[in-house]
Amino acid sequence: MDIGQVIEKYHSGLDVFAVGDPEPIKALYARSEDVLLANPFGGSSHGWDAVSQALDFASSNFRDGRPVRFEEVTRYVGADLVTLFEHEHWETKVGGRDEPSPFDLRVTTTFRLESDGWQLVSRHADPLTTPHPDGPIRPTN
Repeated sequence: MDIGQVIEKYHSGLDVFAVGDPEPIKALYARSEDVLLANPFGGSSHGWDAVSQALDFASSNFRDGRPVRFEEVTRYVGADLVTLFEHEHWETKVGGRDEPSPFDLRVTTTFRLESDGWQLVSRHADPLTTPHPDGPIRPTN
């Protein structure tokens, strides 16, 4: 499968993630100790076991989501690494909320060419999508 097809699977996997199913995203991840996930629920997870648990936790907080919209900002392509920087636009029920909540994420995703094809090795997603004069000490809501 070429990298374009893998990215399509990744995007459609996030649509399923928004309704609470982590399996399509988990299937794209490499099963190695250097994989990484930093998601908007906080912290970071390193290594397949920790990433798998974090994906389960994050997806368990989503339900009844709509398809995620993606805006690719840039793509860096090497012989065995591809990194995307995208803005993602989500709408899903989060936690115990009864109504869908829209939110935007800035996301950096890296895929690596392994012996059995392209695999996801790093995803960093956070809600810091707009400039703020206080930078890292911006107020939280």
